[in-house]
Amino acid sequence: MTILRGREQRTAFTAAVDVVVVGSGAGGAIVARELARAGRSVIVLEEGGDHPREVYSKLSPSHAMRTMAREAGLAVAVGLGDTPLISVMAGKCVGGSSVLTGGVCFRIPDDVVHEWSTTLGLGAITPESLAPYFEQIERDLSVAVVPDYMRSRSTELFVEGAERLGVAMKPLRRNTSGCKGAARCNFGCPNGAKMSVDISVLPEARENGAVVIADALVENVDIERGVARGVRGRFLSEEGEPGARFEVRASVVVLACGSLHTPILLRRSGISGGGHVGRHMTLHPGFRIGALFDERVDGWDGAMQSVYSDHFADEGLTLVGIYTAPSVLAAAFPGVGREHRRLVANMPNLAFFGAMIHDDGGGQVRRWLSREPLVTYRMSARDRSRMWRGVEILGELAFAAGAREVLLPIFGAQPIKSREELRALVASPPPAKKVECMSFHPLGTAKMSADPSRGVVRESGETWAVSNLFVADGSVLPTSIGVNSQLPIMAMAQRIARGIADEMDLLRRRAA
Repeated sequence: MTILRGREQRTAFTAAVDVVVVGSGAGGAIVARELARAGRSVIVLEEGGDHPREVYSKLSPSHAMRTMAREAGLAVAVGLGDTPLISVMAGKCVGGSSVLTGGVCFRIPDDVVHEWSTTLGLGAITPESLAPYFEQIERDLSVAVVPDYMRSRSTELFVEGAERLGVAMKPLRRNTSGCKGAARCNFGCPNGAKMSVDISVLPEARENGAVVIADALVENVDIERGVARGVRGRFLSEEGEPGARFEVRASVVVLACGSLHTPILLRRSGISGGGHVGRHMTLHPGFRIGALFDERVDGWDGAMQSVYSDHFADEGLTLVGIYTAPSVLAAAFPGVGREHRRLVANMPNLAFFGAMIHDDGGGQVRRWLSREPLVTYRMSARDRSRMWRGVEILGELAFAAGAREVLLPIFGAQPIKSREELRALVASPPPAKKVECMSFHPLGTAKMSADPSRGVVRESGETWAVSNLFVADGSVLPTSIGVNSQLPIMAMAQRIARGIADEMDLLRRRAA
């Protein structure tokens, strides 16, 4: 069955199914597939458009962001106090953010899960209980180690620098099959090699009867006598303007709109979760440095991401190799006029590497003037220290690898040329708000909890406030996890979907 496009719908639409899933990304796609496999009727409603692989694979990076990212890739978390303005990338298309990720796949670290099961009282969430879900998703998505030969010279140089400093680097795992090293993963793989859910999960869900509807903005969850009964909303035109109305009645409603929009929909539907909805957001604030070498690097020739280091995990830092589209990198180069042109001309000799912070939950999502939320974030003093420590580490790796200049992620700062300059800057850093910062992993805004006073959803993913209403995306993760979130979201969604499938008869009786 083809994907239905709401932009082509001119009249009101109604349907009745067992399960309606709001959102088609990493969480929603997994839930839809699992419940369709179980023989349940499923409709998936996606606010974004349907852009098939054969279309997005031909888009330029800037066109891909305008077409498939929320706010054309310009969404931000507004920094409060001495906090950077943080770019927040999220997908708005069939397949969601999985279409725009680097494909990196980590399991949730055992120490994080242990904290959930003990300190937070989520006793059923353990490394052992999650392992089967991780294993299945990894098989389904062809998750494998990136081979050494896929490393770009940019990555190799930072690995060499790390070796000289005694910092262990490890190969990443990604959900790819037949990767050709185009270094363009986060704009939609041009070769169809990334096993994003539009390629690896949704087709099977549709083969088993699930219906995917694009351009469908859900505005409210219908709740009667404390039980979710379905959703209502409007179809969107190609320009994003609301048109014909739709209503889907369902025994079970699953929200998988992501950490930015699930809390907005919950609030619009009258659910505050005791004040927890929209709060506790973690972002894994990330930053990168550039390093100018005498040799030609051609960092775009190889996997966009192929190595990482957890050497500094005890300091709350994960180092991750990164090299994205040159046009995107060049836009952030320091200087104007002649100095900026000098760096752009030296692009073939520039290498890049990044880091991200295992952060506190300093973010909040609120309804705002438009459909997009107001996202704010206050970085803790501890995380500011971690950020500057990360800048120092990345700079040290670059100089150890032989870099003659290092481009720091500080707006207005000129390249530095020695370790002494680097250490002096870190010893007396500028305001944190001057740091160029980004996030790809917003989490925690409808967090799981052991009792209703501490969160929004139960261990099953069902909301404390409303029966038959589930959440299955990154917003349920109760703390920062310190690693890329795609695989953890999928595993948690698989666990939640299995629970729904097992309890479906009871859920249907409640909804009757």
